[in-house]
Amino acid sequence: MSIIRDCLDALLHPSARYDALTRARHRAFMAPRLLGSLAAFAAFPVYLAMRGAPTALEVAAFAWLIAPILLSWFLSRTGRYDGAHILSSLALAGFIMMVAVATGGIGSFVAVWLIVIPLEAALSASRRVVAFAFALAMSCAALLIVFGHYHMLPAPVLSPALHSALIGFGLVSAIFYAAGLAFGAESLARTTVSLLYVEEDRYRLLALNMSDVISRHSRNGAVQFISPAAEAMLGTSATRLAGHGLFDRVHVADRPAYLTALSDAARGGEARSVEFRLRRDPIRGQNHSADFIWVEMRCRPLEQTSPEAEVVAVMRDVTDRKMQEQALEMARTAAEQADASKTRFLATMSHELRTPLNAIIGFSEMIVQEDVLMIDAARRKEYAQLINDSGQHLLSVVNGILDMSKMESGTFEITPEPFAPRAALLNCCNLLALKARENGVDLATRAAEDLPVMTGDPRAFKQIALNLVANAIKFTERGGSVMVSAAVEGSRLMLRVTDTGVGIASDDLKRIGDPFFQAGKTYQRKHEGTGLGLSIVKGLVGLHHGEFDVQSKVGEGTTVTVALPLSFTPPSAEVPSSQAPSSNVATLKPALRSGLQEQAHQVKKSA
Repeated sequence: MSIIRDCLDALLHPSARYDALTRARHRAFMAPRLLGSLAAFAAFPVYLAMRGAPTALEVAAFAWLIAPILLSWFLSRTGRYDGAHILSSLALAGFIMMVAVATGGIGSFVAVWLIVIPLEAALSASRRVVAFAFALAMSCAALLIVFGHYHMLPAPVLSPALHSALIGFGLVSAIFYAAGLAFGAESLARTTVSLLYVEEDRYRLLALNMSDVISRHSRNGAVQFISPAAEAMLGTSATRLAGHGLFDRVHVADRPAYLTALSDAARGGEARSVEFRLRRDPIRGQNHSADFIWVEMRCRPLEQTSPEAEVVAVMRDVTDRKMQEQALEMARTAAEQADASKTRFLATMSHELRTPLNAIIGFSEMIVQEDVLMIDAARRKEYAQLINDSGQHLLSVVNGILDMSKMESGTFEITPEPFAPRAALLNCCNLLALKARENGVDLATRAAEDLPVMTGDPRAFKQIALNLVANAIKFTERGGSVMVSAAVEGSRLMLRVTDTGVGIASDDLKRIGDPFFQAGKTYQRKHEGTGLGLSIVKGLVGLHHGEFDVQSKVGEGTTVTVALPLSFTPPSAEVPSSQAPSSNVATLKPALRSGLQEQAHQVKKSA
């Protein structure tokens, strides 16, 4: 059998050598025809020895046996399986008609073979070929009936006994041939089933070992099948995801996009892609709660012609990619903010430094030329005072830059010591009382006399209070009021500065405390400043492990709340003395570009 199979495989057309089912069909077509024809030719000499000289009909019948060999050659050369079956039906029908016309028409012993024509064509697995074979067999039968009815057939030359024997032979041979066709059909069916099993095993192996999840959905999103990879991805068994189990795990905000992608794929007949979040169960043995992962799903319809087509989807965990995208977006935002900070810094410093420097240069030149300009003593004193005021303003700007730079670089020194917060707060308010009166602002202080002594940096505390109160006075219109209060809540001192000023818009409120940021996009800002006041306050509060909060509405005023611990211990004091640094230095996360401190020193040196 293996030798015969190898010989048949050598005759196969190249197009049939790489598909198992096509190879089996070509073998089933060629094997019986070649073996039958060769067996008939081998038996022909024996037939001649037993019967003697053959008749013309017998010679024609044996000569017709070369047709199956030619058909096998046609299939081997062209690979046209349907065409070979059509030619086979024509050859068989021609042989039957030739013998039937010579041996009695429709009553001939070969007439029963007309039934075999459509049966043989059924092996082609083509409706077109079967319909052609059926029409051909019916046409041949009709012709034989018509020829017999109108006595157009030659008179039979066979004796009744021989005719009866031939009818039996024709019937038996047709049965055997039909049985052979049945076995061939069964063999092809078994081969088809075997190949299907092999294909299913192959896809099952892929589904079991793929990290991506393969699922099959109805149009409403219900899961009909999901691969076992879902267990590793979602931490639950695949059976719990059937039906609407997978949908229940989709994040509520992403469910419309999930259902829309499945519906569009089923209705539109095109592939769809969607990203959504799926709830993943915690890994067994871990205590943390369930979390969500990002999943990319590509879905396409199984049957594009059906209005209720099912959808097959492939899901992949893209959480790492989404995290990278978020990190890149955060880095881009941080870079944009840093660039904006640099722009604001240059714009602010250009104004804040140029104005006092111009005043210093201008008034000093006037004093130098006092003989020419004939400046009297009173005017000279006024100019000197203006120069001093401009220098003090310039010094405060540079000191603010230096302080902010030190805090951002982690070199701002905190020296905690016991001090009375009430006295420090009253001192700060007294220093700013004159400014408040000049601006027409009512400044009030509410601090209990029994405020306890707290431990912290008194210089930093005064700077916090001065910046907050000065800001409140600056942004409060004439006739408004500023309330400064201090009270103890638990283990913290709560310092609140409330004003009835212009207020801060909600969009700007989110960025209050950023270096060089000055609110004023939603309302006109008429006041000068570097935008470092609240940044310094926020940094100093952070160095004391405190909290900073701003509540404000445009046109209604602002309340700034600072919560400071009553007993502050810097981190360096908690380490052993052998490891403690020479100075108590607290650190903050860098927020400005490197080199800011060096630039500030250069500005101070040039001033």
